[in-house]
Amino acid sequence: MDHVSAFDEPLKKLLGGATAKVMADHLDLHTVGDLLHHYPRRYEERGRLTALTDLPLDEHVTVVAQVADARVMTFNGGRGKRLEVTLTDGHGRLQLVFFGHGVHKPHKELLPGRRAMFAGKVAVFNRKMQLAHPTYQLLDAELTDEAGATEAVDAFAGKLLPIYPACKQLDSWRIAKAVDAVLPSAQEAVDPLPPALREGRGFTALPEALLKIHRPHTKADVAAARDRLKWDEAFVLQVALARRRYADTQLPAVARRPVPGGLLDAFDATLPFTLTDGQLKVSKEIFDDVATEHPMHRLLQGEVGSGKTMVALRAMLATVDAGGQAAMLAPTEVLAQQHHRSITEMMGELAEGGMLGGADQGTKVVLLTGSMGVPARRQALLDLVTGEAGIVIGTHALIEDKVKFHELGLVVVDEQHRFGVEQRDALRSKAQSQGEKRSPHLLVMTATPIPRTVAMTVFGDLETSVLDQLPAGRSPIASHVVPAKDKPHFLSRAWERVREEVENGHQAYVVCPRIGDDEDESAGKKGKKTAEAEADRRPPLAVLEIAEQLAKGPLTGLRIEVLHGRMHPDEKDDVMRRFAAGRVDVLVATTVIEVGVNVPNATAMVIMDADRFGVSQLHQLRGRVGRGSAPGLCLLVSEAHEASPARARLSAVASTLDGFELSRIDLEERREGDVLGQAQSGVRSSLRVLSVIDDEEVIAAARAEAVETVAADPELEHLPELRLVLDALLDKDREEYLDKG
Repeated sequence: MDHVSAFDEPLKKLLGGATAKVMADHLDLHTVGDLLHHYPRRYEERGRLTALTDLPLDEHVTVVAQVADARVMTFNGGRGKRLEVTLTDGHGRLQLVFFGHGVHKPHKELLPGRRAMFAGKVAVFNRKMQLAHPTYQLLDAELTDEAGATEAVDAFAGKLLPIYPACKQLDSWRIAKAVDAVLPSAQEAVDPLPPALREGRGFTALPEALLKIHRPHTKADVAAARDRLKWDEAFVLQVALARRRYADTQLPAVARRPVPGGLLDAFDATLPFTLTDGQLKVSKEIFDDVATEHPMHRLLQGEVGSGKTMVALRAMLATVDAGGQAAMLAPTEVLAQQHHRSITEMMGELAEGGMLGGADQGTKVVLLTGSMGVPARRQALLDLVTGEAGIVIGTHALIEDKVKFHELGLVVVDEQHRFGVEQRDALRSKAQSQGEKRSPHLLVMTATPIPRTVAMTVFGDLETSVLDQLPAGRSPIASHVVPAKDKPHFLSRAWERVREEVENGHQAYVVCPRIGDDEDESAGKKGKKTAEAEADRRPPLAVLEIAEQLAKGPLTGLRIEVLHGRMHPDEKDDVMRRFAAGRVDVLVATTVIEVGVNVPNATAMVIMDADRFGVSQLHQLRGRVGRGSAPGLCLLVSEAHEASPARARLSAVASTLDGFELSRIDLEERREGDVLGQAQSGVRSSLRVLSVIDDEEVIAAARAEAVETVAADPELEHLPELRLVLDALLDKDREEYLDKG
């Protein structure tokens, strides 16, 4: 049986249509291979019971526990029946509840002293943890009369019970049964690791690793299997990235070497301050890259305000000196306009090449956005095609067909995670004009600090530079959590603080998770959820409601405006311009302000329902204040319970301004899949046991091995198994992940 037929066999052939449909719809498992790679989340030891004390709320869990007592209660004057069962594990207790006709079977089976596996969603009722109508499977060997009980015990004859990531429609033990049906196919697994690597590191064979991870006898089995499977994931991914980097080094590009006495030198001479060591170091890395005859692909990470724009501008000026043009792409029009403003201000008369009063060695800096008027746009396009404009700044309008460059040498992309693959490719092809197949150099900037492992995994096709010092003159930001529910007077004080800032001539932001009009997307989705999970959770606070409440209440008399994503672009620009000019005191906004709005006079920010935002997002938002000489203040308002994980997260944000530290916390919080993000659909699904958080050594070692493997055999001609597995991972639509920009 060859690999293709064994691992690519659709599940419905083996498991029947109904089970296969649930697996496809709810767990994204379609083939035998998918199910074999659906590894247990953890294992229960037969002799030990789950710690009932630390079950996560609102999650679908599987527990193994013992019945302490069970009793039927009546209500509604004896018309209704309810069975309450208490489980114990020696430490904690958990309540089960069954209603109506569902009471009879469990009442007969769940007798005190019996052990079983229970699965359901954890909720809190009357301040106690409970599972309502859980499914269960008895585990007591003596119940031989009950068909199925013996089978259950036999199936889990090993000491360790695998607990699978499950869903409401399919319990862990049903998944275990399905795995039993496909386990024989594990023998057909194609091993991607080169034999020398496998033997050198003493790894278990792949079929054996798959067997051990699903049906271990000992903890050592689990450890050996995980070590092996982690390496597979890390290595295959790193080989894919190494091949991409190798292919990039084969592309031709024009070397852009800095020219003495040109624009860059003239610009450096006008700087009123000295560059930080970090800026100089990163600039050198960039200049070394663009001086070679294959395209630079570099990711520049730096906190908000660490001077990334300055580094990018110097790279653009050096490119112009060397006869090329530089393009900077921003994710929004507001941001493109802002970059254009700040770059022309930084360059002064150097940005007026060819104009009266412009410097001799100056160049034109043009703006190109979708909403420009026709004459201005026509002039900008003309300046680009003739080469009159050395620097162009714009949104993805820059990538439209009509835009022609004279000679595009460098592309700077701001806030990378908002740009897709297609855009990056389109820009690349722009430069490959007039039949010359030469790629521009590429510098990608992000203000989201990315831990090293994620950079190696998600952005592994880019070399990384980090700016970690803040330039002189940035003010500290004080952050505090405001517990609105426990201490309402803290919230009143927060609004007083905003008022004080405004009275001192400053401005403030108030950020809300939602816009709050009838078309609000979350309102539509609430319907079903409310009943179950959100009975006691109100919808997130909304911009339009909060703005109105503030205007009538605590901030009455101040000039308050709103800003959100559903406003017309012109309207948004208008509000932003007035806020930047100081004609608005308080801006109530959604996260549209998260990226790149620079108003040095804004010193305070109040984030409503702060627990509804991620750690990195809160850090990004906070970076909008304290941009001038006055210190910044960020207040995180939350109704989350003091002991909740949400509050712990907010306290972490309040306690440090170090973005890299926070990005680690963020990673630990979120499931790995979200970290790898939507843009990387292909590889997200392939990381099962590899943890981008904990496996830094594995990822780094796999990267080194992958680089060697690809250098020795770029086409992997001598490693057909590795090629097979790579092709399966990177079928066409997934290939794009590696080319995301």
